[in-house]
Amino acid sequence: MDIILLERVEKLGGIGDVVTVKDGYARNFLLPNKKALRANEANKKVFEANRAKIESDNADKRGEAEKLSTNVEGKQVVLIRQASNSGQLYGSVTVRDISDALAALGVEGVTKSMIVLEKPIKSLGLFDVKVVLHPEVSVAVEANVARSPEEAELQKDGVDVMSEMFEKDESGFVEDFDPNAEPGSLPTDSDGEDTSNDEADAGANDETASDEDKAEG
Repeated sequence: MDIILLERVEKLGGIGDVVTVKDGYARNFLLPNKKALRANEANKKVFEANRAKIESDNADKRGEAEKLSTNVEGKQVVLIRQASNSGQLYGSVTVRDISDALAALGVEGVTKSMIVLEKPIKSLGLFDVKVVLHPEVSVAVEANVARSPEEAELQKDGVDVMSEMFEKDESGFVEDFDPNAEPGSLPTDSDGEDTSNDEADAGANDETASDEDKAEG
């Protein structure tokens, strides 16, 4: 479907551009959200007649978004969630969660539709989240997902909580291992010789000596 863009749309174009998109994308998103018009002759005339006002309104909205961006850019929101010992959340963090967390910080004007999650957040850690305040104004906030305020503070300071928790202690005792030993065999002496036969011979000699003593007695 050919459409006329009424605002900048990422990867498509800017105001007034006539572009071709899939019918479903146009019908389900662009047209109902007043981001575009069907590119027929009647709409082209309507757009040109109102082009100046459309561009002026867009400039005003962009200016408001730029002002808002100074209060949003770089914000970190802390989201306390339950998670397994491996760091996987019992659930996920949604755009609503982030929007509500920003509102709790006193940030107004950020709606769910402005928040873009590249993929669902389903683990503990720090995540960059894109916020589109206007088609031409985007900022980034950080989601700090932790199991407790204490863990959130550690992550904020750059500590990888999960790595610290499972860090291996390589200074502990390490048992000697003989790769040539047969299953069930006794350890070899320092020269690498098996002492088991020597011990058995010594035991047999002791028994022989004992029998000889009894016979003499």
